[in-house]
Amino acid sequence: MKKTVFVTLLSVLLLASCGEKQPQTPTAGGQKSKKTVVVPPFNADSAYHFVAMQTQFGPRVPETEAHAACAEWLTAKLSESADTVIVQNFRTRLYDGRGIDGKNLIGSFNPEAKKRIVLCAHWDSRPFADHDPDEANTHKPIDGANDGASGVGVLLECARQFKAQPLPEHLGVDIIFFDLEDYGPHQDEAEGSYEERVNYWALGSQYWSKHTHVYGYKAYFGILLDMVGGPNPNFPKEYYSQGYAAWVSNKVWRCAFDLGYRPYFSSELGTMISDDHIPMNQIAGIPTIDIIDLQPHSSNGCFPDVWHTLNDNLEHIDKTTLGMVGHVLLKVVYEE
Repeated sequence: MKKTVFVTLLSVLLLASCGEKQPQTPTAGGQKSKKTVVVPPFNADSAYHFVAMQTQFGPRVPETEAHAACAEWLTAKLSESADTVIVQNFRTRLYDGRGIDGKNLIGSFNPEAKKRIVLCAHWDSRPFADHDPDEANTHKPIDGANDGASGVGVLLECARQFKAQPLPEHLGVDIIFFDLEDYGPHQDEAEGSYEERVNYWALGSQYWSKHTHVYGYKAYFGILLDMVGGPNPNFPKEYYSQGYAAWVSNKVWRCAFDLGYRPYFSSELGTMISDDHIPMNQIAGIPTIDIIDLQPHSSNGCFPDVWHTLNDNLEHIDKTTLGMVGHVLLKVVYEE
């Protein structure tokens, strides 16, 4: 989806303090010392491989053979690492009233832990290249290498690391791959009020937020990844993320700064993006932020130039960017 919304949501942005204090343990002399936290390495080559595997299925448009095959593969990959895997089948309606089937894929680590973090991305790809510069392409489906597959690739590699180096016993993580995020109307068909149009997107996260995979599910916070594989990224603090969960943004950006990624994780306030994190905040009540590449000087005025075009393919995926984002996520999780 990633529609830019130019409305005022919140008049006050809460800028909470960034870093969480490290757990401390008493020493023999009564002094407290910091507990050593070992953050596993993030393998950018592995994440890139996971992105490539998704694009090999072709456009992952719901109710296509490519979509079904990729769902089976993603479920199998999650099962290799997660303690439990749930396939949440659902049926919903598209912008044109047509019913459609979708699948949210959930992998849980330390499922008994009360304190939980949600890491998520959408795994479907756009059925229309409606921003392609070639008019002949604007009704063709896209690979969605960056818009969809990049976030999933990063999270699959995180899952592999959670398996290799188990999380602290007190902490659980749920990785969710949302479906039907990007099946909003073609830009030539966008009609209706803002309230109507915004609900045409993020259908999988809307469904999950109303029907979480565990009854009464709660999480401490959530992090959404969207378009995290392009070269020379710009990750500002997305506007709604700051409005709903400034303390989460600040925590994540402090980790990025500590790792030397300040040139890419900007302290500037980004534009308003309607994405999967909106229903997670509004419906599920989980403070969730969106790490998303925003390019204010791009040809479309906000997103990378390849957004919603046939050029959103593997050729435009940068391992360095995948590694950067994955590195930050692992540090955030293991130091929680």
